[in-house]
Parts: sequence; C-alpha cells; structure tokens
Amino acid sequence: MDVFRAIYSSEPFGYDSAILDGILMEARRANLRDGITGALICRADIYLQWLEGPELEVRKTLERIERDDRHLEVKVHVAEHVPERTFGEWAMLHDPAATWIWTQSEIASGALKRTTPEEITEFFLRLRRTGAADGK
Repeated sequence: MDVFRAIYSSEPFGYDSAILDGILMEARRANLRDGITGALICRADIYLQWLEGPELEVRKTLERIERDDRHLEVKVHVAEHVPERTFGEWAMLHDPAATWIWTQSEIASGALKRTTPEEITEFFLRLRRTGAADGK
C-alpha cells in the first residue's frame, strides 16, 4: 500500500486550549473521513504535524491548513511516499507538551529554519516510541 507522508510546521495564532481543542476535534473528524492518520505536537509557539494517507487527501488537508487563520508561516518539511503508516491507529495523536523538542528561545532564534527533515521526522518517531499522547 502506497502512503503519502507530509510533515509541516506553523506558528499558532491566538493559541489557547479552546482553539487547540477545536483544531484537534476538526482534525480527527476530517482525518477519519479522509483516511488520514498522524500526530500533532503543539505548544503556544509551534505546531508540528505529521499527516499520512492517500496523497490527494493529504495535499488537500495541507491546503486547508494553509488557508486556516489559526496557522501562520506554514512550512512543509517532508512530503514523500512511504511504504506504510507510522501512526495508523491514530486519527490524530496529540502530544500536549513536547517539551523535548526545542525551547521557546530556540524557536525564537530560528531553530526551525536550521533543522533538517530527518530531525523533524525523528521528533515524531520519538513520540511514537514513547507513546506520549492523549490517545485517539
């Protein structure tokens, strides 16, 4: 089975728990409908999201995110075909803290611009290994 994976980052606009809950609820509903699975790492200063599924649906999801005014500076870091899903059991796995990625000062000083696709991929593989999430 051919799976398309995309990983993007964005800067949250108006971040608070109600906005985050809305994003997660919408993402889980749309992802179930569209056959997309993945993971979200979010803090007040950054969203990192891994999407996987049919290429057309993943690309449509990215387009919706780019139009969503809750996301600023959307950047796609990885867009590739892979042999299988990594987060197949989660409509959207969520790590609410992700304190082990970059500090807020590292983000502010441009860490995201200096990172490689491999480093960003590894953040999610670590999340997968640790199971640090609130579930489905």
